[in-house]
Amino acid sequence: MATVGILCATPEELAAVHGRLHLPSEPEARGPTRIWTGAHDGVQVALALCGIGKVNAAAAATLLLSAYGAQALVFSGVAGGLHPELEVGTVLLADRLAIHDYGYVTDGRFTPTESGIIPIGAPTLTAPVPVARRVAADLDRLVEAARGKLAHPVRRGAIVTADYFLNCAATRRDLRERLGADAIDMESGAVAQVAAAWGVPLYVIRTLSDLAGEDSHVTYPQMVEMAAENSAVCVRELLAILRVQV
Repeated sequence: MATVGILCATPEELAAVHGRLHLPSEPEARGPTRIWTGAHDGVQVALALCGIGKVNAAAAATLLLSAYGAQALVFSGVAGGLHPELEVGTVLLADRLAIHDYGYVTDGRFTPTESGIIPIGAPTLTAPVPVARRVAADLDRLVEAARGKLAHPVRRGAIVTADYFLNCAATRRDLRERLGADAIDMESGAVAQVAAAWGVPLYVIRTLSDLAGEDSHVTYPQMVEMAAENSAVCVRELLAILRVQV
């Protein structure tokens, strides 16, 4: 039975997913990463609490691939909204992804480029990178499968990643206008880079816990559990879709 590796950055995100899957209560410890393994409705699952940020996420993703033989990766959690028309609680299924704090600095100005390559001479990053067609097709199936199961919308969208918590309306508007991104998080782009290197599909499910701006530090703690629960519901539906594939 092939394994689906699921990553969550925070305890709230992990608790929401674990509560919906048939997994043991005690995890395995692999360095700083905690991993729960078991079968859920015919799918072998390895669920990791990876910690916050690109380094933690990339390390845990590599662990799931190398030590647990994951054939697909899922990231479930919350994100800050960049699109002003998307309400808190909206579930975004990432059909475009990018790290936007990777690039080069000249004359006091930072220019983002595609991550994982030498920035010098690289094209400026102008938009997140589309996911593979197989993943996009599965995301369309997930939109339909989740219909009516949540009180909030479920839709595809673009997510950008950086190693900072965004609490600035001006930066939010800039990222929206310059990259066309719908949300920002601190892990997904790094996991996408790892998944691409290993040749496995990645499914990113992120629920908006706040509109990334001046009040993010206030609204995030109030909404994080609801947002994590919305994503977890979609993870369960996605596993049903992946059951016939992995």
